[in-house]
Amino acid sequence: MSISEHRQAIDRLDTEIVKCLNERTEHVLAIGEIKKRAGEEIYAPHRERAVLNRICKRNEGPITNESLRAIYREIMSSALSLEKSLTIAYLGPEATFTHQAAIRRFGSSLNYSAQKTISDVFTEVTKSRADYGVVPVENSTEGVVTHTLDMFVDSELKIVAQIVMPVQHCLLSNSPRAQLTKLYTHPQSLGQCRIWLQTHFPRIEIIETSSNARSAELAAKEKGAAAIAGVLAAEKYKVDVLDYDIQDNVANATRFLVLGRQCSPPTGHDRTSLMVSVTDKVGALHNAIAAFRRYRINMTKIESRPSKRKAWEYFFFIDCDGHMQDRKVENALKALGEHCNFVKVLGSFPNTE
Repeated sequence: MSISEHRQAIDRLDTEIVKCLNERTEHVLAIGEIKKRAGEEIYAPHRERAVLNRICKRNEGPITNESLRAIYREIMSSALSLEKSLTIAYLGPEATFTHQAAIRRFGSSLNYSAQKTISDVFTEVTKSRADYGVVPVENSTEGVVTHTLDMFVDSELKIVAQIVMPVQHCLLSNSPRAQLTKLYTHPQSLGQCRIWLQTHFPRIEIIETSSNARSAELAAKEKGAAAIAGVLAAEKYKVDVLDYDIQDNVANATRFLVLGRQCSPPTGHDRTSLMVSVTDKVGALHNAIAAFRRYRINMTKIESRPSKRKAWEYFFFIDCDGHMQDRKVENALKALGEHCNFVKVLGSFPNTE
């Protein structure tokens, strides 16, 4: 075929694609109306996972599965925006990794609301000024974000989904490398790039900032200044990328939580997060978590935090495989309650990452 013939074929396919996309969207809108009448949430993480898995199984290439997921993410985002004007609150400012994670989950067609603190994200969703919230909870290098865990003590919000995103740190500056004298960085980013900085810029002045986006903004305005931030921040503040992938751990990733008001139904591949408080006696924690072994449930994480209500009293945050509606998880939760002063399920959600 000639170039002209290929282009004519592309034009015909584009016409069919547009027709099919609009037909698909009409079905989505019809489902949305049924959900509204039933009082159900429009966004359904379990259904999203099923759609993405199905299209990837049917993909015969040459488009990669990753590219296909990105395309369908925007298709679903566009449909969501037509169903309801959804607002997603996230830990800002704009162009942070949390912002990037929110877009990765919900697509670019929805409304995004940057918040100054993690507490503000919880408040926006609790007061229904936002439909969902996105907050960081854990980094593979630096560990948990303690403030996010602490917020669940008094909040009734649920974890409805998670986002696990590889974090690519970059060195940004509009000055040549040889002229760099100061570096703006968020403490978390500094911790994730410490060895690289000691190797390449052992004498540079380090100034901590409130966010990666703020680092990029400051570096853009000063000669001889650099920042550690992501590509999104480089694009927003028009700062050159001098080096990519400067994080010490090539597998560096951050886990984010999507906050909402209703948990998804079981998908067969889920995770449950909960918070417990045990009595102050020998073997109390051991006896409590024995329920997971008894019912052969994989406990993937446990983290302790001071209760802030009584000296030396702690809450334990636990993640395990399964959905709270699964029979064995339900039985384990009942057994857990026999040894704990307090058991609170924070959410069950698709273990998609």
